[in-house]
Amino acid sequence: MRAALTVLALVSGMEAAGAMGACPKVREAGEPLPGLTPEQLASFNAGKVIFEQEFEPENGLGPLFNANACKECHEEPATGGDGEETETHAAVVRADGSCDMLAAHGGPVFQAHTTPALKQALGIDSEPIPAEATVHAKRTSPDIFGFGLLDAVPDREILDYADPNDRDHDGVSGRPNYQPDGQLGRFGRKAAVAHLGPFNAGAFVIEMGITSPAQPNEESIGGAAIPPGADPTPEPELSAEALASVVDFVRFLAPPPQLALTYRGERGRGEFRAMGCASCHRPALVTGQNRVRALDRRVVVAYTDLLLHDMGASRADICLGQASPSEFRTEPLMGLRFVKQLMHDGAASTIEQAIELHDGEAARARESFARASPAAREALLEFLRSL
Repeated sequence: MRAALTVLALVSGMEAAGAMGACPKVREAGEPLPGLTPEQLASFNAGKVIFEQEFEPENGLGPLFNANACKECHEEPATGGDGEETETHAAVVRADGSCDMLAAHGGPVFQAHTTPALKQALGIDSEPIPAEATVHAKRTSPDIFGFGLLDAVPDREILDYADPNDRDHDGVSGRPNYQPDGQLGRFGRKAAVAHLGPFNAGAFVIEMGITSPAQPNEESIGGAAIPPGADPTPEPELSAEALASVVDFVRFLAPPPQLALTYRGERGRGEFRAMGCASCHRPALVTGQNRVRALDRRVVVAYTDLLLHDMGASRADICLGQASPSEFRTEPLMGLRFVKQLMHDGAASTIEQAIELHDGEAARARESFARASPAAREALLEFLRSL
């Protein structure tokens, strides 16, 4: 397991400004990464138009959907941010601990809305959740700022922080979530998706019922076939070129700039490490060699290790892939100050509440916060409110 000093030194150097490999500064949330070529910027802008487009059944929406536009769930404080919407997940956790994600019944995401044609055909307003589901979950809509940088982090950078057997006995034992094909997951609340291409193509189908060449098959209706006439748009409903532009929009969307720190905020940065928050929320990751200059060997101040951590029985909900009900990927803290629904299910409305809800591997950090002086706690919160 890599010692933290190397990366912390990189972060300190970057924050001093102008360090080699540091991500150039942006002015506000929602901007593209600096250093894009004219062609890359054009693709970013084209993708943003599609990301903000409101779809209708006539151009592919549904017949099941959670939203009619990407921006509907990713809008605050700018396109690509978080949103007020929540969605419903369900699964079966068997007695032996194995996971059935209810794919044969339309799971693990169960859509909240139906198009008029589907409602007329089946008389339903949302996708039915099968009775055999043993666990249910609510999911908030996270922001996607800086996701292209996270996508560019090499697997080895993430795996360097994995300690599934807690060899150093610090109570923190992050582990990777591998996909069935062996790829290392990093996106989604349980790190179930490896890269941005499948992540975006999957979101179009799951959240809006819009197919593409990468995901050409429509979601079933609770496992049953779509009734004739309920989905009149021929497949694929989104072209490969349009999907590629949306992927570029997400890939080139910059992290929001951190606010300047006061003296108390600087103290809070130290408290973040001293209380143990940085054991999971690693201050920085480093991208690898990349043909895109804006993504090439950059320090990403993301405050995540992209690994699964056990958050305790009180936070447990569904299983997903190799992730157990109580395991969640460390949430990146880029843009934290803009988030209104904190935790994976929106259970907290303030940063302090979110800290208090941490359990499992994060219990020591939570208790350190609880035992700290009022001045130390407020310093930590001020630091976090700068992200």
